[in-house]
Amino acid sequence: MTLRSLAANSPSRRANWRALGLSAEDMEKPKIAVVNSSSELAICYAHLDGIAQMVKEEIRAAGGVPFEVRTAAPSDFITGAGKTGSYILAGRDIIANDIEVQVEAALLDGMICLTSCDKTPPGHLMAAARLNIPTILVIGGYQQAGEIDGEPVDVEDVWSGQIGVRFGKQPKFPVKDMAENAIMGPGVCAGMATANTMHCVVEALGMCLPGHAPVRGNSPKMQANARAAARRIVEMVHEQLLPRQILTESAFRNGVATLLAVSGSINAIKHMQATAVEAGLDLDIFTLMEEMADVPVLSAVRPTGHVRIETFEDAGGARAVLKRLEDRIDTQALTCTGKTLAENLKGYVIPGPDVIHAIDDPVSEGPAIAILKGSFASSAVVRLGIRDGSRPEEFVGPARVFESTTECLQAIEDKVVQPGDVVISRNQGLVGGPAMGGSASLILFALDAAGLAKETAFVTDGQLSGLCLKGLTVAEVSPEAATGGPIGKVQSGDIIRISVANRSIDIDVPADELARREGVGVRVPATGYLANFRQAVRGLETGGVLLPE
Repeated sequence: MTLRSLAANSPSRRANWRALGLSAEDMEKPKIAVVNSSSELAICYAHLDGIAQMVKEEIRAAGGVPFEVRTAAPSDFITGAGKTGSYILAGRDIIANDIEVQVEAALLDGMICLTSCDKTPPGHLMAAARLNIPTILVIGGYQQAGEIDGEPVDVEDVWSGQIGVRFGKQPKFPVKDMAENAIMGPGVCAGMATANTMHCVVEALGMCLPGHAPVRGNSPKMQANARAAARRIVEMVHEQLLPRQILTESAFRNGVATLLAVSGSINAIKHMQATAVEAGLDLDIFTLMEEMADVPVLSAVRPTGHVRIETFEDAGGARAVLKRLEDRIDTQALTCTGKTLAENLKGYVIPGPDVIHAIDDPVSEGPAIAILKGSFASSAVVRLGIRDGSRPEEFVGPARVFESTTECLQAIEDKVVQPGDVVISRNQGLVGGPAMGGSASLILFALDAAGLAKETAFVTDGQLSGLCLKGLTVAEVSPEAATGGPIGKVQSGDIIRISVANRSIDIDVPADELARREGVGVRVPATGYLANFRQAVRGLETGGVLLPE
């Protein structure tokens, strides 16, 4: 008998579980962690306690023993308030570590993860890849948006509206009224922001059951999905179907294709990269993005277009997108059903063909996202969305450099920023932020409100909200300022050249002169967990995972 099996079947362990009410028969059943990233702080998670109860009921009925465990539950609009948003991305890795500390330490047999707001899907995927025990994700769903005078209003309208007022752009309704009506039920932001993007990616990766993403939060459909997943995880334990059998290079190619087809959030790139690292794969998601650049946009969900997320779901959602992509992806990839993607898609008929277009009749030619490289960055990401000429894809102009979001917002308000400028906001990367704090997204909404989004280019080493799609915006510049990248050495007045066609971003400063310049280094102080994060985090080429030297 191995040490693991000795520990798993020790008398002291059985004694503890008998005290919790487990029977002798229960001791022989699969032990399933119900990973509930629940929180009363945010509406994204408000329904998950009820879903957890349903899941536990189904696991028991299927012959398993459920153990509910909790993790951190970061929510952009709530936990983004402190430390200029640094806790948001940092929370992703706490989730993965929370799961390891509870599920691996207890030697449980499998887990089902209730996945919701932006950082829970990647946190759950990373943990699944790391622990490599049978795992399935339950898509937590999106919130119901409200209405004013018969017109839909959601949280994007509130966020852009409150920033717009400061810079002279009047929202379609008073911000106070929109705030009262924007969110009418539990779940994540309504739109193809990071959460719904990641939900679609989870399905493309094969880590949730087919047809489960996206879904209305706490709806009868979502509840039925959760129950089906609960029954399936018990089967997966008996089958010993493991995440690393599912999370292969083929799966990540399918994830990248889906991200491009839905014109999703750029944050999904680093989350897929981090998951690939945890799965032990030597895989570069940034390279895959360019290899699959011919994938067009097949559906224009907000903020890319005007399609509502409810309409996208009713049209077939991620499953319909994968059906449209059949000839461009690897349908032999294994999924959590125990079948290949091809088997899952066989016979499926898309219910909304006018919403999710055919690949030869796309909403827009691809790519929706491009990776730029050059003398200014070894990698940087630009979200293009619908390529109809409404946003510039080529830009040459003088840098106007800002060391903080606050400084940049003030300059926009004071009209210091002018058309033709390349607005650079630095000290917002993984190390500098830390954890990409700094709220670079506020700058983009401010430029838009001031009428400058299409007259300037915006470049940052920080991350952007998945709700952001305005003008020519280059984000996640790597190496970042705090680690000596050119963005930390650029000076106001230096000419920056950006070309989507050439996939390039360059600085017109001789290499020897740039090398002689002193960088800004780490400028933002950090204590506690954020200081630890800063010490342990690795670059975007790893997806920003926490690894020892």
